[in-house]
Amino acid sequence: MTTIDADWDERVTAAWAAFDDYAEAEAADFRAVIDALVAELPADSPVGPFERACAWDSTGHSDRAVPLYREALARGLDGYRGRRAKIQLSSSLRNTGQPEEGVKLLTPELVAPSDELDDAVRATLALCLASLGREREGLALVLGALAAHLPRYQRSMANYARALVEPEA
Repeated sequence: MTTIDADWDERVTAAWAAFDDYAEAEAADFRAVIDALVAELPADSPVGPFERACAWDSTGHSDRAVPLYREALARGLDGYRGRRAKIQLSSSLRNTGQPEEGVKLLTPELVAPSDELDDAVRATLALCLASLGREREGLALVLGALAAHLPRYQRSMANYARALVEPEA
């Protein structure tokens, strides 16, 4: 297989859809399913280490996921999967005691082209900031993201979010 085709994507999606069917004691079995799918990819594919990182991360091993996320990004993982990798790597970095790296990785994503992952960027960045004692900044991000989804009070919440981080006049 030289490229990722629709069949491969469908099988990966199906594997992830079945993730909750695996008991905690069966985590290695789930990772084996992902490893088998990754084995079908070209050896230098950035998607392989990304999918393996996701499997390690989702089975409670952020420490094993971090180098795989880094490898995927270093190989040029981009687009939607690339943005997911940055979010997930930042979360894993936070979980492994490196929240400052998560902040550095996600901050540029605040001005990246908008997509359905925008709120996940803000939520994960907020967690990294909170881990660094910068809770007001994190709360401002979360309130700003939440404001867009409220049926009322959008303007007020967005203003409150800004006020949390703006210097007092």
